[in-house]
Amino acid sequence: MARGERPAPAEQGAGQAEEQVRPRPSSAELAGEVLVPTREPLRPPEGLSAEAAPEPRWYVIHTYSGYENKVRKNLEHRIATMGMQDRIFEIIVPVEEEVEMRGGKRVTLQRKIFPGYVLVNMTLTDDSWYVVRNTPGVTGFVGSGTKPIPLEPQEVQAILSRMTEEAPKIKVSFAPGQTVKIVEGPFADFTGTVDELYPEKGKVRVLVSFFGRETPIELDFLQIEKV
Repeated sequence: MARGERPAPAEQGAGQAEEQVRPRPSSAELAGEVLVPTREPLRPPEGLSAEAAPEPRWYVIHTYSGYENKVRKNLEHRIATMGMQDRIFEIIVPVEEEVEMRGGKRVTLQRKIFPGYVLVNMTLTDDSWYVVRNTPGVTGFVGSGTKPIPLEPQEVQAILSRMTEEAPKIKVSFAPGQTVKIVEGPFADFTGTVDELYPEKGKVRVLVSFFGRETPIELDFLQIEKV
């Protein structure tokens, strides 16, 4: 397909049977080395453009887990080479910051909120569907059957707000009854047993033995680590 050329129009009645049997892309495709699928491209479901909203909406596409960012890059490349900037506007891999203790140090990581899913802001037409659905690594749209269903505005806002929260979330990897070591504060180097978790406050109650008696101490999750 030449640069800037639009995809061929959908064939009536085609695509729905093929949608369920598309094989897994090769490792080269998933790595972004092959940007145009070598197999027969999938076609939009019948009547898609007639039923779709005329204004841009947010849609969710499913990908192979672990390939979300590669799919985003592949799709961005296809948008540029196929001249779809006026129909596909933004691609987001939803992530949030998470803090955990590693080797006694606080480490901030980016965690995917919805592993295996990517958000795409687009005007849904046969052409835009074709470009997105035939991107290597994309296994389908989230929707009813083969027809994509857009997210509601409040759903989009909730996801975007979660991505821009100022305070990173603390990873909770403890359970009641677990033996832990205190790594910060006046009780550093003591060991104790997790008694109760308070995830909403980022706190944990640990039972520490003093002179043969167990004393409850409330700590931050980041003040303890597994033994």
